[in-house]
Amino acid sequence: MKRQKRDQTERAYMKGYKAGIDGRSRSLCPHETGQTRQQWLNGWREARIDHWDGYNRTAQFQKLSNIHYSAASG
Repeated sequence: MKRQKRDQTERAYMKGYKAGIDGRSRSLCPHETGQTRQQWLNGWREARIDHWDGYNRTAQFQKLSNIHYSAASG
């Protein structure tokens, strides 16, 4: 079965979430403008909020894995 390429906005969100997990600055967003930038920032923000709410790195990676799985099956 042929794998479909993930949607660019979904990929931007996941990369932003990973950057947030790593504690990187949001100014490191690789996108200049548009929906992909917004999604990257949304992912980054959600990861930082999860961190502040007490999620550890393992829990954050598990959440990211669940997000990826639900998006891939949807």
